[in-house]
Amino acid sequence: MPRIHRRHLLLSGAALALPTWALAQTKAPLPTLQVWKDPNCGCCKDWVAYLQADGFTVQLHDTGNTAVRRRLGLPERYASCHTGLIGGYVIEGHVNAREIRRLLAEKPPALGLAVPGMPVGSPGMDDPVYGGRQDPYEVLLVQRDGTAQVYQSYFNRR
Repeated sequence: MPRIHRRHLLLSGAALALPTWALAQTKAPLPTLQVWKDPNCGCCKDWVAYLQADGFTVQLHDTGNTAVRRRLGLPERYASCHTGLIGGYVIEGHVNAREIRRLLAEKPPALGLAVPGMPVGSPGMDDPVYGGRQDPYEVLLVQRDGTAQVYQSYFNRR
């Protein structure tokens, strides 16, 4: 077997060993992320810029997010300063791009993801004004009944 074919075969086998969510990150284009936010919120703008740099297409609605959060059925206890909608899932707060991609690949029967509050060090809350501070936080998978479970933890990231 010529060397190039053997390499191709090895690479094909390696691709089969990847989790499906990792493969999905490189395949299909992402749906557009709609984001509702206050027009004057700097951390919301930073979060949107972070996602755009990661390949997301974002449609902004500078009308605030409280009414849309209620309309989408996300309980107030998971609230943050901006609300998104992508692929039928609610994205509340400073959620990492990696978890949004994972959500879209795994397609769990859930309402969406939330990072309640505004944890310093999360995407969009990592401005130099915070002096490199990185508070621990969790990305929650919010169920349609309003309950939630930890989807990803961000602790001890220094």
